[in-house]
Amino acid sequence: MLSALLLFAAVMGVILFIAGRFGGRKGDRVVAYLYLLPVVLLLAVGLVYPGLRTIYQSFFDAAGDAFIGFDNYGTIFSDPDQLTVLRNTVIWVVLVPFLATAIGLVYAILVDKSRFESFAKTLVFLPMAISMVAAGVIWKFMYEYRPDQGTVKQIGLVNQVIVWLGGKPIQLLIDSPLNTLLLIVVLIWIQAGFAMTILSASIKAIPDDIIEAARLDGVNAWQMFRSITLPSVQPTVVVVLTTVGIATLKVFDIVRTMTGGNFKTSVVANEFYRQTFNADNQGLGAALATLLFLLVIPIVWYNVRQLRRSEAR
Repeated sequence: MLSALLLFAAVMGVILFIAGRFGGRKGDRVVAYLYLLPVVLLLAVGLVYPGLRTIYQSFFDAAGDAFIGFDNYGTIFSDPDQLTVLRNTVIWVVLVPFLATAIGLVYAILVDKSRFESFAKTLVFLPMAISMVAAGVIWKFMYEYRPDQGTVKQIGLVNQVIVWLGGKPIQLLIDSPLNTLLLIVVLIWIQAGFAMTILSASIKAIPDDIIEAARLDGVNAWQMFRSITLPSVQPTVVVVLTTVGIATLKVFDIVRTMTGGNFKTSVVANEFYRQTFNADNQGLGAALATLLFLLVIPIVWYNVRQLRRSEAR
C-alpha cells in the first residue's frame, strides 16, 4: 500500500512538473493529455492486452500449443453440456432483468409518498448491501434439504414450509431446470432493490402539475401508470434493464456458491472459469470468455445509445 501511494505521488509530481512548463491554451491541452496518459496505459495493460490475448488464445487447443481455428466455438454450439450452459444463460438473461425491473417499478410506485416509504425502501434495498457470495450462502440454507425421517426438522425454510403444507421435503438444488429457476430468484432478490432505487428517483422527478392535471381529468390508477408514469420513466427503465442484463450475463458467484455449476446449472461465466482452472482447457475457457464479451457488447452499445438520446431531448 505504501509503495502504491509513493508511486502515485511520484507520477502526479512528474505530471504537474511537466504541465507547469506549458502555459495558455496549449498548456491546458498538455495537462489534459498528461492526466489521461496513466489512465490509457492502465487500461491498455489491464484490459485491452488481456482481452486481445484471450481472443487469440481461444483459437488454440486445451494446452494452448496447437492452432485449431474455430473448433472451440464449434464445441460451444454443439456439445450437449455446453448447449445446456447456453440455455441456462438465456434463461437467466430473459428472466432476471425483466422480473427484477418489474418488481422494482411496482414496489417504487406502491411505496411512493407513503408514510413508511423510507423503511419500506430500506427493506428491499438491503440485499444490495451484501455480496453475492453471502446471498448465495443465505439462500443455500433457505433451500437446504434433510431426508424425511419423521422427527427430523428441516433447517431450510422452503422445505419446512412444504412439510407444514403436508408435503415431503425436496432436494431443490438437484432437479433441473427447477434448480436454475431457484438460483435466478437469488439474483432477482438482489437486483430488485437496485431497480427500485433508480426507478423511485425517476418517478419523483415527474412534475407534480402533470400528475395533478391527470387526477383532475379523473384517470384511475392503471391509466395513471400507463399514460403518465411509464412513459415518463421509460428511459430509466431501459437503463435499469440493460444494467441488470449485463450483471446477469456476468453472474458467477451465486452459481459457484450454491451448486458449483453442477446439476445442469452452469452458466457461461461459471463455465469459462471451470474449463480454464478446473478442467485445464485453456482454449475452450478463452472461447467462452470471448463469447461472454461479445454478448455484453450489444447491451452496452444500446445502453450508451439510449443515454445519448435522453441527453439530446
